[in-house]
Amino acid sequence: MHSGRWFIVLPDSEQALAIARRVQPFACGSIAHASGRPWLMGCWDGDGIAVGSSDANRVAAIGTFSATEADLSRWAARGDEPEPPGALHLIASLDGRVRVRGSMSGTHRVFHALVDGVTVAADRARTLAWLTDAPLDEGQLAVRMAYPQPPHPMEDTALWQGVEALAGGSVLTVDPTGTAHVRRWWQPPEPELPLEEGAVALREALLEAVELRTRGGGVLGADLSGGLDSTSLCFLAARTGAQLVTVTLRWAAAGNEDADWADRAAAHLPGCERLVYGPDELPPFFTGIGSLGEGRSEDEPTMGVREDAQQDVIDQELLKRGARLRLCGHGGDHVVQSPPSYVHGLFRRSPTEALRNAMGYRARHRWPAAATARMLLDRTPYRRWLAAAGDSLTAAPTRWPEPWGTSPRMPPWASGDAVAAVAALLRRAETEPLDPARGRHGRIHQAQTVGRIGRQMIMRELVTDSPFCDDKVIEACLSVRAEATASPWAYKPLLVRAMRGLVPDEVLTRTTKDHSGDEWFSGLRLQRPALAALAEDSLLVRYGLVDADSLRRALLSPQLATVPAQALEQTLGHEMWLRDLEAHPTPAYLWKEHHAAAH
Repeated sequence: MHSGRWFIVLPDSEQALAIARRVQPFACGSIAHASGRPWLMGCWDGDGIAVGSSDANRVAAIGTFSATEADLSRWAARGDEPEPPGALHLIASLDGRVRVRGSMSGTHRVFHALVDGVTVAADRARTLAWLTDAPLDEGQLAVRMAYPQPPHPMEDTALWQGVEALAGGSVLTVDPTGTAHVRRWWQPPEPELPLEEGAVALREALLEAVELRTRGGGVLGADLSGGLDSTSLCFLAARTGAQLVTVTLRWAAAGNEDADWADRAAAHLPGCERLVYGPDELPPFFTGIGSLGEGRSEDEPTMGVREDAQQDVIDQELLKRGARLRLCGHGGDHVVQSPPSYVHGLFRRSPTEALRNAMGYRARHRWPAAATARMLLDRTPYRRWLAAAGDSLTAAPTRWPEPWGTSPRMPPWASGDAVAAVAALLRRAETEPLDPARGRHGRIHQAQTVGRIGRQMIMRELVTDSPFCDDKVIEACLSVRAEATASPWAYKPLLVRAMRGLVPDEVLTRTTKDHSGDEWFSGLRLQRPALAALAEDSLLVRYGLVDADSLRRALLSPQLATVPAQALEQTLGHEMWLRDLEAHPTPAYLWKEHHAAAH
């Protein structure tokens, strides 16, 4: 199940009153401007919102934060723009102007649209699409089919025509007439810190992020996968005195080490209750792939289609034990270390060190010598690289470094129209990179990609939250020299150094990652009848985004696919998302009954 949390932000104007009347039957609460007109409307957790006021000003925080009402009132009096730690939305009503911002990472996003001639902001694009009866943007939907992921800024968009997505790190201001203005508030820190100083900064940021989530007391669920990221969070949470119920999955593949490493860590966490699931103790992967569910669709297709049924079972077990939150290590892989593209910038500052690192990556990933040299010497501007990516959407994926990251590819079952639409969007993209330095661009893009996925996780009934997606944690990582965070000869050196003394040395020696490939193929085999039904009556085919015969072959013979499993999962996520939207034109989270049942 997913949560019933949502909100909209209205301008301080008479024109907005009619919108408020339309929304009122669905809202659980409302907060007014100083004028008395509706400002914030929606459904939220009582301990997840705080509001401060001073004269004609109001400031609200929604999410995970340490700011008090007194803090918010001081900010309201000054009318300034604070940057509190945590993962949250900040909404202000300042002398008739409305200001709304989310997080840089994308865990807390902001969308806006013209509704009856005035700009309305919301935390969900779908709320605004429902208010405006907006049609889907099929071109943007096609972009989301690209793998391994769409390049910046293709993921920043909303999937409905007329609904705008605020880029991470930007703030929306709406004046009393309902006119909107957007500006940037976030800038990345300079990557100046060496490993030792950077480790201290990351340690402090992670400790603060975990304490924000444990300070309410009570029971917390926590993934204990055996990986460094989730394991570190378990030890940090236990250090605060939190009562933990940890979750470990034992995968079937021979030689899989995840559970063994989780057992080692658990031996140092004697006060924690453990939930350990074997391969046959949870629903198989892709269970429920053919059912419509409960109208849980969010703002975009989810990659959770594979394990949604499993996570529901785990969440219910944690809820039975009184858990109010579930910690996970999502994003750690992408936040605490730079992608190898950092060697491009390093080559200009320290050629010898860059060549040494590049040769290490070349040996590790079997990069061709010529491709490695081209990557180091390339000067292609970002816009030109994007345009060129539009010409290679159907080419075989490369296995060597590219100038600005991995060029997107469309799956072989994508229709010609879908490929053409994505190519046109890439060629028309008038955008700059997230940072002039390619490694920095890659680091920020990685952080925002995992943040958007993390956003889907915090929308679950039992919030599944990762401190690695907090802006302050990401900033701590970005403040460290890229070559200190990643190395072809060391595994997550920044995180390992940061956790020294907090996590047992024995646990910090792991240098591998495992997978659940056996369960992936087994789940698809078990769901063959449901997959066949999807292929015969596909909404993606009806929308003209997918070729029916090619999709049928891919779904019924996934072991023959020559594309990564992620591409097939993304397509399944698209199909289920479209079906859910069609079956539930009014989002389930707008039902007050849904919110009451979830809380």
